Amino acid sequence: MISYAHEGNGVPVVCLHGWPGAASDYRALLPLLERDAEVVVPDLVGFGASYRDGDADRPASDFGRDAQATAVVELMDHLGFGSAVLVGYDVGSTTASHLARTRPERVRALVLGNAIHPGSAAAALDDEHRAEFWYQDFHQLALAARLVDGSADAVRTYLEHFWSHWGHRGIAAVTEDLVEAYARPGAFTTSINWYRSGSATVAIALAARGQDPPAPITVPTTVLWGDRDPLFPPRLAEGLDRAFADLRGVQHLEDVGHFVPLEAANEVAAAVRAFL
Repeated sequence: MISYAHEGNGVPVVCLHGWPGAASDYRALLPLLERDAEVVVPDLVGFGASYRDGDADRPASDFGRDAQATAVVELMDHLGFGSAVLVGYDVGSTTASHLARTRPERVRALVLGNAIHPGSAAAALDDEHRAEFWYQDFHQLALAARLVDGSADAVRTYLEHFWSHWGHRGIAAVTEDLVEAYARPGAFTTSINWYRSGSATVAIALAARGQDPPAPITVPTTVLWGDRDPLFPPRLAEGLDRAFADLRGVQHLEDVGHFVPLEAANEVAAAVRAFL
């Protein structure tokens, strides 16, 4: 069972974090929702408090979107949730969308931040943008783990690059708690197994080339897009209406970067409340 925080009463809401993050990505959102909903914030498989000794030696597929979605369903079953509003960005958005596509009866609605979707796959790989995803290629190399894993200084330096480059509104620096979580021996290696599993942006976009787009996701969906995110700039939001059949709205947040639930907690809370 993955680790999780659990607060409030009402309609179930499950909040899924990104990389390089953890359940703490929702520290600003949780207090805003706990009076209106039963909010659950897990550390996904292999992340944060859900990391277990030996995880780094497991196959990468144990940490991909199928495995993450299965773990979320198991957690919902454990808590007695028939369905829930899923909130996510980055890894969390991909996992939530995958669950909505494969198990739509378990998803009451989606509230998503910036992430890959079928309509943006081609744009993610174009010559003007492909270099932003350099780290996903780097994560395929054993060198990535050798340079970073188990060293608090190396983890801090590496994570600070992403938090400072991708974040905008109110993002100062990576927290020491996050550094500590990723610096445990094996934890960094386990976290990048998401990329090695074929679940991340580049792998999804490459697999989509020459293929018909999948059928749109049918559950009600609201998207909050941080327009200052260099990884997923506003043009990558194009095509959302083809990816989600019941798209209730796309809210562009001009001064928000990649970490939407942390940078725009009030806006995310309002979007969630609309589905309660």
